[in-house]
Amino acid sequence: MIMKQREAVIVAYGRSAVTRAYKGGFANVHPVTYGAETLKGVLARVPQLDPKDIDDVIVGCAYPEDVQGWNFGRLIAQMAGLPKETSAQTVCRFCSSGLQTIATAVNAIVADQCDVIVAGGVESMTRIKNMFLDEQYRDPNLVKAYNEAYMAPGYTAELVAKKYGITRTEMEEMAVRSHALAAAAQDAGAFDDQIIPITVTAPDGTVKVIDKDEGIRRNTTLETLGNLKPCFEGIVTAGTSSQMSDGAAFVVVMSREKADELGLKPIARLVGFAVAGNESELMGLGPIYAVPKVFKRTGMTLDQIDTIELNEAFAAQAIPCIRTLGFDMSKVNPEGGAMALGHPLGATGAVLTCKVLSRLKRQGGRYGMVTMCIGGGMGAAGIFEML
Repeated sequence: MIMKQREAVIVAYGRSAVTRAYKGGFANVHPVTYGAETLKGVLARVPQLDPKDIDDVIVGCAYPEDVQGWNFGRLIAQMAGLPKETSAQTVCRFCSSGLQTIATAVNAIVADQCDVIVAGGVESMTRIKNMFLDEQYRDPNLVKAYNEAYMAPGYTAELVAKKYGITRTEMEEMAVRSHALAAAAQDAGAFDDQIIPITVTAPDGTVKVIDKDEGIRRNTTLETLGNLKPCFEGIVTAGTSSQMSDGAAFVVVMSREKADELGLKPIARLVGFAVAGNESELMGLGPIYAVPKVFKRTGMTLDQIDTIELNEAFAAQAIPCIRTLGFDMSKVNPEGGAMALGHPLGATGAVLTCKVLSRLKRQGGRYGMVTMCIGGGMGAAGIFEML
């Protein structure tokens, strides 16, 4: 029997505000709690969907350990009040975890393994005890064979900057652009439809609604950035690096048949997704390898893409990726990037997906791309089409 391939569609999306790690709005909130509140907020956008019909919840997390351990995704689903029958999983592909979960959800639906999946990511960088793997946990054989496999991203950014001759001034110009665009977008209400307001209670009992991205520094100038000291024994500073952040984001993916049954109008679909590896010591160059791969697999070309969300892990790596791939800067992070808005690691892929879908909806565009480098030397890229 020949079966017709099923189509997976996105019917809802939403994210929390991205807050500053350690001193921001979610610093004293358990990530299971704000992850669950974000999940509930997204599901509230599709009241036709019976929670009992959700086959799986897939949560991306770059550091699924300690407070983000014990199958983080399952805990978030339980905290959100989903039925005990609803399964959940936690996925780690470092910085692309939140995009990977969406691709995994689409694959499961197309393969007729599920009908409805909620996919996204949650990360509390406030709660991560150690961003880098202690030497005691490293495989001595791998250290001997390829020690660069354990290289910290900041140092890889320095190597990329050196390889491509990127100057500190170029990086700081990109950072100024990122903050300015993010501030303008926030003032124009561009993020309002994406953000799920979350009420939190501070240690002093103060109740506050978190509904604005906190990382934007409106007074960022070349002069202020020029006064910062390098972080990694080179030219990369905190001002030209992505901000450490807390946040969450989810999308609801279902079969086209299920959407029709519920009377839901599909918003978008994932046209293609690709991952690729590269040298660990040049980690930031991952998109250079993933983007051509997704174009080849989809048969699409760069000129078809209306907007691009390239995660600004570091300006040092974003600049050579943009130049090598031939991106039109007017289409890249038009509402600011991670240097201004933050990078909540495992949530970022889903956060950027929300940004792409929101902008395409507002601007009347058809195709958007989400791409990023990945710790350990990889890249990911996904192309979305509005329906």
